[in-house]
Amino acid sequence: MSTVYDWTTMIVFAGLVVLFLQRSQGEARDQLWHYLVAAVGCAGTNYLGNQAFEPGNGGLHVAAIALGGATLAFIFVVLRPLDGFHG
Repeated sequence: MSTVYDWTTMIVFAGLVVLFLQRSQGEARDQLWHYLVAAVGCAGTNYLGNQAFEPGNGGLHVAAIALGGATLAFIFVVLRPLDGFHG
């Protein structure tokens, strides 16, 4: 847990776990593979981001940020974690 990618992907993954546990109670709304896609996106983002800190791999920051953004977009579009939130 030494880079910003470690922390941000861990926070997103923890949110996925909470969402999964919350939605596992009651009627099924989501497919299990949706969570798998999001988890693999977090792992890929973390891997690319950590590799970007190695000498000569600076361009991987762009790939890691793009994959992280795509993962967050997938979560918000497919899993819709804010459905039912009336603030």
